[in-house]
Amino acid sequence: MHQAAAGNEVAIITATPGALSNSSERIDGLPITRITANIPGDLPIHPRTRHHVVKALRESPVDVIHVHVGVISPFAWGAIRAAHQLKIPTVVTVHGIWGPLASPGYRLSELITKWSKWGVTVSAVSSVAARAIERAVPSLGEVLVLPNGIDVADWQLPARQHEHATLNLVTVMRLAPRKRTLPLLKIVKAAQERVGVNTRLHLRLVGDGPERSRATSFVQQHGLNDLVSFTGRLDHAGIREVFAMSDVYVQPSVKESFGIAALEARAAGLPVIARSQTGTTQFIRDHQEGLLAETDSAMASAIVSLAKDRALLAQLGEHNRSIAPQQSWPLVLARVDEAYARARHLD
Repeated sequence: MHQAAAGNEVAIITATPGALSNSSERIDGLPITRITANIPGDLPIHPRTRHHVVKALRESPVDVIHVHVGVISPFAWGAIRAAHQLKIPTVVTVHGIWGPLASPGYRLSELITKWSKWGVTVSAVSSVAARAIERAVPSLGEVLVLPNGIDVADWQLPARQHEHATLNLVTVMRLAPRKRTLPLLKIVKAAQERVGVNTRLHLRLVGDGPERSRATSFVQQHGLNDLVSFTGRLDHAGIREVFAMSDVYVQPSVKESFGIAALEARAAGLPVIARSQTGTTQFIRDHQEGLLAETDSAMASAIVSLAKDRALLAQLGEHNRSIAPQQSWPLVLARVDEAYARARHLD
C-alpha cells in the first residue's frame, strides 16, 4: 500500500488461499493473484509454483520482483526460480533467522541451484538476520538490511503518569512456543519475587495461540492471577489502549528476526526489554531505547531495575517519545528503492 501511495504500480502473487482460489482479486486497491493447491491444512504451497508464477508474470510483466521468504518458504523459492527463468531483476528479503536447522538446507540449495550466482539481491529485516545468511552462504557477499516499516504517527502516545506502586508490563505476541510464552511468565514471576512487596508488577499479555491453555494453567497453578492478564487478540485501537496504560514492553523471544510489535511499542514511547541476540537490536539499544539482556534471568533483573529506578524509566520513555525510530515507512521505502536499483543494475 505504501509503495502504491508513493507512485509505484504494485501487484501481489501469493499462495495464501482466499475466498476465490487460483484467481485474481483486488484488496485495498492492490491486484492479488492467488496460486493455490488443494493441500491439507490450506498450507501456502503449490507443487508447480514456478510454472504458474511464470505464467502470471508473462501475463502481467513487471520491472522488479520482490520476494519475501521465511525460514521455510517453498513457494517463495519457486518464485525466485521463475524470476530467474524470465531474467527479471529480483530482490529477496528474508524474514527469519537462519539458525542451525535452516542453514544447512540453504547451503544445499546453493550447491544445487547456484542461486547466489543469479544476480539476486538478498536482504534481511535486521543486521542479526543478515549476518546469519552471510555465514550460511558466504558466496552471497554482503546481505542488505531492509527493515520492516510502520506508520510512526499511528502509534505515538502522550507521556503518562507512572504509578509508583505498580509497574505495568505489556507484550503483544502469538501464544506459541517459538515466542516463549511460558518463559515470559517465569521471567515476570522471578522479577516480582526480586522486586519485593512494595512494588507490584502487572503483565498484560495481548494475543492468542496454541499455548494459551498452558499459559493460563501456569498462571493458576502458581497463583499469578493478580500478576498476569490475558487480553486475547486486539485490533490496532485496542493495542494502543493497552500501550497507553503500560510502562514497559517486554519481548522474551530469542529467534526474533525483527519484532514489529516491539517497534510499535517503542514508537508509542514505551521502553523495551528484549534479548540481546535478536533482530530487535536493530532499533533497541541498551540504555537508550530500552534494556537488553543476554539471559532470561537478566531480563527479570532488567524489569526489577525499571521498577526501582523510575528516573531511568522516565529517561528511556522520553527518548522514545522525542526521537522517532528510523523504521518509518518513508525511510524504509527509500532503502527498498535503493535495493531495486541495485537489482536492476546487477541484471
